[in-house]
Amino acid sequence: MQTMRRKILGAMAALPMLGLLPGVASAQDKIILGEINSYTRLPAFTEPYKKGWELAVEQINAAGGVNGKMLEVISRDDTGDPATAIRIAEEMISKDGAVLLFGTFLSNIGLAVSDFAKQKEVLFIASEPLTDALVWSKGNKYTYRLRPSTHMQAAMLAEQAAKLGKKKWATVAPNYAYGKDAVKAFKSELTKLQPDVEFVAEQWPPVFKIDAGSTVRALESAKPDAIYNVTFGGDLAKFVREGSLRYLFEDRAVVSLLSGEPEYLDPLGKEAPEGWIVTGYPAAQIDTPEHKAFAEAYQAKWGEMPKTGSIVGYNSVLSIKAALEKAGSTDTDALLAAMEGLEVPTSPTGPFMFRAADHQSTMGAYVGKTTVADGTPAMTDWAYADGAKYLPSEEEAAKLRPAE
Repeated sequence: MQTMRRKILGAMAALPMLGLLPGVASAQDKIILGEINSYTRLPAFTEPYKKGWELAVEQINAAGGVNGKMLEVISRDDTGDPATAIRIAEEMISKDGAVLLFGTFLSNIGLAVSDFAKQKEVLFIASEPLTDALVWSKGNKYTYRLRPSTHMQAAMLAEQAAKLGKKKWATVAPNYAYGKDAVKAFKSELTKLQPDVEFVAEQWPPVFKIDAGSTVRALESAKPDAIYNVTFGGDLAKFVREGSLRYLFEDRAVVSLLSGEPEYLDPLGKEAPEGWIVTGYPAAQIDTPEHKAFAEAYQAKWGEMPKTGSIVGYNSVLSIKAALEKAGSTDTDALLAAMEGLEVPTSPTGPFMFRAADHQSTMGAYVGKTTVADGTPAMTDWAYADGAKYLPSEEEAAKLRPAE
């Protein structure tokens, strides 16, 4: 009995030492982040996005972590389903110990997780969803958005569209929140700049289910001077192919949201259109020190050039790091206070901040034209558009949000 008692006491005494052994970290040594995205539904964007945030986490932890603690991301696939996203979010907060949530791609899922964050009183940084409702009509205390919104990017394009002097416009956009917001914003911004503009046709194909033939025929029959396009992914490829076959784009200007992003432009190959005005990401051409360092590290780790998703994933974690450092805590109230006016001084796209009034970041986008060089699609004549320039004032934006 004496021998057994000594063995038990010895074992109990050794337990606290486990946390000191190499390779064994206690929960107190980590900051757990919950990440949700549509990995199987939208791999073209979400796979580079994941590579981006994984690189940022690796670099931050290699430099000592945040406030002396290592970052750990628990990542799950929402399969493109809002109900699944909510279930995952609940598990991350209640079981996995996540101190905040980030991610999502589709606008309906971003809105669903935003509502969950409000109900459960947890910080949610929406990395990608573009709908304006996320920070305006359905904005809440607990949700912040990183990417330049639908309104911001549409305003960037409207600025360029007004310079064309085209009077009759047609639009084509997927029939859900993002597409509707994109058309509404473009119409509003272009009309301010060019009051005599006319919108002569609208096409609203279901997302990822475009009937390109009928869409192109309807647009052609309206005889517009120019087209504003919001389709992306497989819908964009079908639209470009059918439109080219039917000469829809010949002698007709096209302004196209997101179409310069490598995720959507590269798959078009030699079929990529020439001279479309787009928002996108000319990764190989950006030579700022911050971007070059990011691109070189990304290539070294993944063996490929970064894409738009890569930047979004990377900047998401940089934003979280800045918030945690400013808060000095993982407490939600401290994090919320830190997010108001949070500055991210160094990133591949340059410094940006999160506005207190509407929780939108001022991260910008690249605006230029599509081209094909040596059989490879690319952007040309591009410039970086600072997101802050394309937002309403904070006073105006605050009026667009529901009362807390």
